[in-house]
Amino acid sequence: MKKALTILALILASFTPDLRSQEATPPEIYLLTCGPGTETYSHYGHSALRIVIPESGSDLVYNWGVFDFSTKAFAWKFAKGRLEYNLGVNSYESFLSDYIFEERWVISQRVNLEENEIRELFSLITENLKPENVKYRYDFFYDDCSTRIRDLFEKAIGADLLYPVELPEKELPTFRQLTGEFQAGYPWLNLGIDLLMGSPGEKKASFRDQMFLPLYLQSGLSSLEVRRDGKMIPLLRDPEVVVDLPNIVKKENFLASPVFIFTIMLVIMIFLTAKFRGKTFNRILDTVVFLIFSVLAIMMIFFNFFTDHQQMKWNLNIIWLNPFIILCLVSLILNKDWRGWFRTTFYLVAFYLAFIVILPQDLNQAFVPIAGILLLRTSVRSEFGWNPLTLPYLTEL
Repeated sequence: MKKALTILALILASFTPDLRSQEATPPEIYLLTCGPGTETYSHYGHSALRIVIPESGSDLVYNWGVFDFSTKAFAWKFAKGRLEYNLGVNSYESFLSDYIFEERWVISQRVNLEENEIRELFSLITENLKPENVKYRYDFFYDDCSTRIRDLFEKAIGADLLYPVELPEKELPTFRQLTGEFQAGYPWLNLGIDLLMGSPGEKKASFRDQMFLPLYLQSGLSSLEVRRDGKMIPLLRDPEVVVDLPNIVKKENFLASPVFIFTIMLVIMIFLTAKFRGKTFNRILDTVVFLIFSVLAIMMIFFNFFTDHQQMKWNLNIIWLNPFIILCLVSLILNKDWRGWFRTTFYLVAFYLAFIVILPQDLNQAFVPIAGILLLRTSVRSEFGWNPLTLPYLTEL
């Protein structure tokens, strides 16, 4: 693999475009934009560069979104934010065949570049193809398959690439809102993303920042202009559909949505709490409930403090999925009367629900019934005198 990339880099580096020669056919650079797919990692679309060199018969696609599921400790590296992505190179025909197989549309747009800009672009890609540079640490918001292409054009064109006037900050979308557009129809995925994404997701995304999403890269670059001898020309030419397939549209079913499912579970939990007063039954019930919430609490601890994913830091969901839940589980397993930890957890969950509207983090609606289940069972175990559901047997633990 490294040898092949080195050869590609040498070929690219050895080609010096000379647009002044009447006989030379200039290289052609295209932006390829691919539609969303059904796999989780493909919901947001994809971007790549196609480079055609007529003189050598080369027609290759450069793709900064390559990763390997067979990577050793793949899941752990992904969770830690240390999974490396690669610059991959494929033939144009092979690239298109993959998207035809996945039933995803592909749009091509030729990039208006001059000789010196093409030369600089080739130099940058050649440097990226070196074995020591071909891998990079993926960052969903700031360093991915789309932002790498944006950065290449900015460096190759320089100050002659002109951006539009930025909108007022209050009119800009947040990163969470932008990703949410591509999660429509996938409410459970949306729930998981909202659970793990922290406060950095509420940051406003500038016009340039929005290009981390392939479709926003395509629309953003299409609106840019390049200064040419005192005239302004568009960076990209008109789009050409090369794989014509409809968008994958998935309709949401409310009866299968997290909000509905967890609301039903909350109602069932209220019924069980009021109906069954037996010590053994309730201990088994709470052990299961607090085991599940303990797993979620451990996830909050890990992603807040032990991952390199900056998007998952400062996650306010740790207020209700807090570490004290784990101590509650330990008390149940050891059959100890540690009601103080149940009360601490109860107050934190109550605080979360009371101020959910004003917390500086957009929170998923399904969190309300889920937190409600935790609030219910911690209130029972806290032995509050005002709670009619408090069970007298709890004092015997």
